[in-house]
Amino acid sequence: MTTCSLPAAEKPVLNLGYVRLTDSAPLIVAHELGYYRDYGLEVALTREVSWANVRDKLAAGVLDAAQMLAPLPAMTTLGVSGLRVPMLTGLTLSLNGNAITLSAALADALDGPVAAGAPLANAERLSRFLTRTGRVLNLGVVHSFSTHAILLRAWLKAGGIDPDSQVRTLVVPPSQMIDSLASGVIDGYCVGEPWSSIAVHNGLGHIVAFGNQIWENAPEKVLAVTDRWHQHHPATHLRLRLALMRACSWLADPPHRLLTARMLAAPAYLDLPEAQLLPSLTGIISCSPGAAAVAVEDFHVFSTGQAGLPSRETAAFMIERCAELLGRPIEPDRIASLVQQTTRPDLYREAARQLGDATPDYAPSRHTRLSFALK
Repeated sequence: MTTCSLPAAEKPVLNLGYVRLTDSAPLIVAHELGYYRDYGLEVALTREVSWANVRDKLAAGVLDAAQMLAPLPAMTTLGVSGLRVPMLTGLTLSLNGNAITLSAALADALDGPVAAGAPLANAERLSRFLTRTGRVLNLGVVHSFSTHAILLRAWLKAGGIDPDSQVRTLVVPPSQMIDSLASGVIDGYCVGEPWSSIAVHNGLGHIVAFGNQIWENAPEKVLAVTDRWHQHHPATHLRLRLALMRACSWLADPPHRLLTARMLAAPAYLDLPEAQLLPSLTGIISCSPGAAAVAVEDFHVFSTGQAGLPSRETAAFMIERCAELLGRPIEPDRIASLVQQTTRPDLYREAARQLGDATPDYAPSRHTRLSFALK
């Protein structure tokens, strides 16, 4: 495929937002490898502190597009966070990538050591501790309506913990989780990498569950734009998806992950040591201070099978889980309408055809393999 076969970009100069996380890799790789340029785009990457910042700047038009938490296009379209702006996604950028971490002091107080391969047993140990002590925990998530909040709530409930009475959930930006844990503001958190690995490396925390142990192949980050922006810039949007799909495909090759860590580590991007980025990129992760690392299959999935295809089935499932977080039901007709508005597999297929990858009208989704806590 050549760019001359594509419609002209309505806006070739773009501002693209991301958060300081390892799974921002597709956006950064596309920049470093010249994929945006290949599609006639000049992209400025903007590192944001929080997901609320990303959402607000996208809504205000400061950002043209952004890496976004998978549930947020639908929840922002619904208007549950005080901001109602129709948003959509035509590309899933990554699956999985999260972990639940407890402070070292809390993990050491449980009846027996936590084990990386036993997320349910770890939750049950925490439940017994809370019953014994009567404590209420402060646990951090990156946004009230995030995959992280869904995973944390499911893990707690699976262990017999009431997430409403035995836990206070606090919203903490990803890069501030470490300081909040070290200062005792929170007792643990669910966050994307590298912020759990850094806590373990610094002796501050123990990883008690990986996100894909709770919900296998959960959609994590998506490419989000406002509906209005897409309507005014469909060709630009197509070119952007093509560049990012090429980056995701490049990231699927394991040897490329080492070079990716070097790219991400740069001061202009994540500004972190390569050694702190490699664990999640390679899937070789240490769960406790001083413990041997374990292999976690598919910790970050950027492009395998239908990983990039936004699944309407999964979108509906996420909205239902977000209704539980909201504390009130969302009517089935409203869920169906939100899914139609915000989850656009047709846009993915349009780009896939341009890349010579025909996606069938219906294919079983990677995103529906639920683990113990979400079945």
